[in-house]
Amino acid sequence: QVQLVDSGGGSVQAGGSLRLSCAASGATSSFRCMVWFRQAPGKEREGVAAIYLGGGAKYYADSVKGRFTIFPDNTKNTMYFQMNSLKPEDTAMYYCAASADVAACTIWESPRRFTYWGQGTQVTVSS
Repeated sequence: QVQLVDSGGGSVQAGGSLRLSCAASGATSSFRCMVWFRQAPGKEREGVAAIYLGGGAKYYADSVKGRFTIFPDNTKNTMYFQMNSLKPEDTAMYYCAASADVAACTIWESPRRFTYWGQGTQVTVSS
């Protein structure tokens, strides 16, 4: 049974940093693409970063490029999301997601491509 557990959220001031974690257990060797999504109140869930585990390619939404970094620690079966220079508009619930579909990273912004989800962790950035 696959399980993803998100953690690391919190409240910070604009310009601050947070590191989110997504701890995976179960059949994680089947994962081919992992993504961080976020959802703000009243808005649709949006993909912010992805990593293709087959080759290491990384993808970022324009809104977070240069500020956020997605990276895995395979020894811990954990995916991290380093968020720097946070802005109030980054406030949202953040979710990690994974897929065993090798094509999932080709349309990584679509939540429907992902089977496994963490429970989410709240990030709040104040101005």
